Order: sequence, then C-alpha cells, then structure tokens
Amino acid sequence: MRVLVLGGTEFTGPFVVRELLEGGHDVAVFHRGRHDHSLTTGARHVHGDFDDFERHVRELRSLQPQVVVDMRAFRREEGRRVLDFKGVAERAVVASSADVYRAYGRLHRTEPGPPDPLPLTEDSPLREVVIKEDYDKVGVEREARADPDFPVTVLRLPAIHGPGDYLHRLHDYVRAMDDGAAAIEIDRELATWRWVRGYVEDVAHAIGLAATDDRAAGRTYNVADPVAFSEEAWVRRIAAVHGWAGELVYVTKEHAWDLRQHYVVDSARIREELGYAESVDADEALRRTIEWERSHPPDVVEPAG
Repeated sequence: MRVLVLGGTEFTGPFVVRELLEGGHDVAVFHRGRHDHSLTTGARHVHGDFDDFERHVRELRSLQPQVVVDMRAFRREEGRRVLDFKGVAERAVVASSADVYRAYGRLHRTEPGPPDPLPLTEDSPLREVVIKEDYDKVGVEREARADPDFPVTVLRLPAIHGPGDYLHRLHDYVRAMDDGAAAIEIDRELATWRWVRGYVEDVAHAIGLAATDDRAAGRTYNVADPVAFSEEAWVRRIAAVHGWAGELVYVTKEHAWDLRQHYVVDSARIREELGYAESVDADEALRRTIEWERSHPPDVVEPAG
C-alpha cells in the first residue's frame, strides 16, 4: 500500500514508519526535517512546516497515498487536515489519546463528579471541557470525522514509554535505582492508583495494523496494555527488570488529582477485530526503555537532527 505519514520522525512516529516499511509498504513521511531518524530510512521524505500545511497539500496529494496517517493533530482545527486527501486516499488514521474520556476530566477535577465506571471502552463518555487551548484531542476526533463519506480510524493511545520518550516517564525511577538508592519514596495514595500504559513499539504496531487493514476503516480503537498496573506495581516491575533491591517508602504528598478515578482502559476491540497483540515481551520493553533513559538523560540537550 502507499501510505503517507504526517509527522513520523519523533518518538512513536519512527517506529510506525519502520512497521510499515517492514510490511513492504510504500511510505512517504511529511515532516519539518529537524529530526531525521534512522528507522525511517527507506521512506520518501517531504519536508515542510505544519503551520503552512495547505501549501504542501498539492505535492502530497500527487503521491497518491491510499491511506494517510496523521501523528501530529493536537489542536481541534488540525483534525481536518486528513480531509484534504479525500478523493485521493481511500481512508485515514488519526492518532488520538486515551485522555479523551470524561474520566480524565474527573481525574483533573475539570469535570467534577463521581468516578466513571471502569474499564473505559470506546463508548465511554468523552470530555466536554478543554483543559489546554493548544491540545484538544476530542475536537481533533470530531473534526477529522466531519465528512461522513471519508472513513477515518481513530486510535486512542495510552501513556507511552520507550526509546524516544520526550517526557522521560521512567527517568526518575531509573536514575534513583542506578544511583543505588536504598529507598524510593512513593505517595501513599498514588501507590494504589492504576493508569493506562503502552510500550512504543507495541503502539506503533497497533497504528500499523489500523493503517493497513481495511477492517479498521471508520472504527475507533483503544490501544493499551492488557493490565493497568498501580503505580506501586509499576515501580516494582521496573525494579525487577533493573535488578534494584531497595524498598519503597510510603509518604503523603499534596497533588491536584482526584485519584479516586483510576484510569483503566479496555483494548479488547482492536485485539478482537484486527488481531492486535503486543509485539515485544513486557520485560524486554522495560529493559529497552531503561537502557534508553540511561543514555538519554533529560538534562542533556541533544542537537536537532
């Protein structure tokens, strides 16, 4: 298939491109040209600014993509970007987030109320309050599907860890363990709170399936690990892979979240409909993440590619 990836050189994107290339597909990537990645070798690269996207539409349409995968739609209006390919592409895939659910508003206290029932499915209530003006995945989904004659697949992605994680989700734990800390403090309330996670290569595999399987046309899928570990269980899993033998010390800290709202997301639909399953062993995924965090500390500024 001919696949156009909009944004594909940072964090999850390169693994998506690699997934498609290894599947034998003809892949083109539109990006700014600042972060060329070795995993995207073999793809066609088209450089341009997303803030001036309309100027590049004609060139990108000329590539005759059958599927367009948008990895960089964050603001509501950016959701309509895939509609520029109607009449050329057969369908599109948009990377959204598992934070679209009302439960996220409950968690952040922007939409007060009792905790929403778990697990969260693709049919669970969505958020109504936009928390950040420059980030509105609920709006992105609605705009991307503004034309009922152009099928758009929506993937609601978890908190992702792995090589390239610009949020460095594992760094503080890994650094403490590497430094030989005898104990790591963990908030008493946070310790039992459960959260949705996923490893970057597994998430990329899910996106690759959605892009290349026509059964995904127009569907919405949650992507998540089969188990939403509590923070305590998550730290203990990191410790087991790392080899750290210290202890957890429970403390009480102030936080703004309403941790009565656990965040457990059901990914049964994509598993049943597309045959999705994790492609990397869970311990191996943590090992790769730990190694990357060690070699890419967040306090070191790396030159742009």
